[in-house]
Amino acid sequence: MKKKFTRVIWQLPIMIAISLLSAWNYSFAAQKKENASFRKIETIVVIYAENRSFDNLYGLFPGANGIFNNADGKPNDVKKFKQVDRDGVTPLLHLPPVWNDSGNTLSFVKELPAEPFRIDIQRGGSAGFMPDKATPDLVHRFYNNQMQINNGNNNMFAAWSDAGGLTMGYYDGSVMQMWKLAKKYTLADNFFMGAFGGSFLNHFWLISASTPTYPDAQTNLRSSVDTTGVKLTLADTSPVSAKTGKAVYLADQALTPDGYAVNTMQPSYQPSGIPPASDGNNQLADAAKNPLPPQDFRTIGDALSAKSVSWVWYAGAWNEALTHREVINNSKTSNFQPHHQPFNYFKRFDPTTPSGSLERKVHLKDYEDLRKDITAGALPSVVFYKPQGNLNQHPGYADVMSGDAHISQLINELKKSPQWKKMAIIVTYDENGGLWDHVAPPKGDRWGPGIRIPAIIISPFAKNHFVDHTYYDTTSILKFITKRFELEPLPGVRPQAGDLTNAFH
Repeated sequence: MKKKFTRVIWQLPIMIAISLLSAWNYSFAAQKKENASFRKIETIVVIYAENRSFDNLYGLFPGANGIFNNADGKPNDVKKFKQVDRDGVTPLLHLPPVWNDSGNTLSFVKELPAEPFRIDIQRGGSAGFMPDKATPDLVHRFYNNQMQINNGNNNMFAAWSDAGGLTMGYYDGSVMQMWKLAKKYTLADNFFMGAFGGSFLNHFWLISASTPTYPDAQTNLRSSVDTTGVKLTLADTSPVSAKTGKAVYLADQALTPDGYAVNTMQPSYQPSGIPPASDGNNQLADAAKNPLPPQDFRTIGDALSAKSVSWVWYAGAWNEALTHREVINNSKTSNFQPHHQPFNYFKRFDPTTPSGSLERKVHLKDYEDLRKDITAGALPSVVFYKPQGNLNQHPGYADVMSGDAHISQLINELKKSPQWKKMAIIVTYDENGGLWDHVAPPKGDRWGPGIRIPAIIISPFAKNHFVDHTYYDTTSILKFITKRFELEPLPGVRPQAGDLTNAFH
């Protein structure tokens, strides 16, 4: 008996080694198979829409963690989503009025309980404000977003919104074409915007996972925050309660106190919201009006170019904005938004230099170029597409349905492309646009992640009729591109965020 026991003990390390080797071989084989499948994707298309929270458009989506059902399929009680006033304690009994509702079309909101409500249906079942009309805009800035999140409670959206109760509104998104595509392919219901706040910062995070800087800026461009570092200092004239008026701040500016650019600033290169100086170069913004200085940190474009992987940022109305300034920030036209063009903020694309001019020609193109490249089967390996303002679904100047029709039509064109069989399309939003969502963002870093946003993965390789509950944020797109093309990773990408591969077979 003793000899037999000794022999088993002696053999144990060998048995463990064989077991570990077998497991390693199995894991290696599985990884090899996954990588072989993953490499079949030759074209990645990222479509970046504007300013919608997940609950605002997909809160009623079957099988998703929505307003009435959680991720486990158990029912949610909307009363647990009640909002509190600016003291952080007192429950709001009713939603505040929509302060910037100039047409008084949303007057019914102030009569509603302080909880989520259907924008498109009024109390009693009559028609409300339909998704084919643009609602007023809502504040969606760096510090305001964190104040609304309130340490993950998501219960101060109404308190700090400059659009009052509108922040709690949502639609029946089943009328959208993108809803139908989400049902056919994969909808990610645990995908968060990369950074707190607005479009400007989240476009930087889409391409670099980094925050731009303006270290030598004057004091009047810097925000005033309290000792927590996340809450704006209120002005003495600010109403105490959300029921009596929107908040007033001492200084809610473009920069943090230590010089990071977190709210909208204009690029130094045209097209910019700042026109050229009267006696200056017409390719530049007037430096006297404080455009953001050109940035030079690393982007996904740099990483792709270093591996000779082709890529292009296509933008709606890009050529038009370069030749006709009147379309810039003009809601009566195509409404080109310069702060939605992140690569135009970088020294690499300086139009006054020969190298910068060449880089712009190769990598910054118009929507019409995108359509031609789709038809010709000549898309680069990585495509970013930014719709023009009137088609991007941004509250205030765009409605939901026009953008939905535009994006779904573009996807139909992509599916007819010769490159479709080896393509992956990611449709997502830059940020929540100040609209409420019930899911607390995961703990990240100083910059985010912020509120949950929709993300739809469309591909011959995508899982069908699938809701993906994996934690993702905007940096997951960078991870996905980096993994597929074996790039050097960008340092700001969050290690805990998934890489989107769970959405694929």
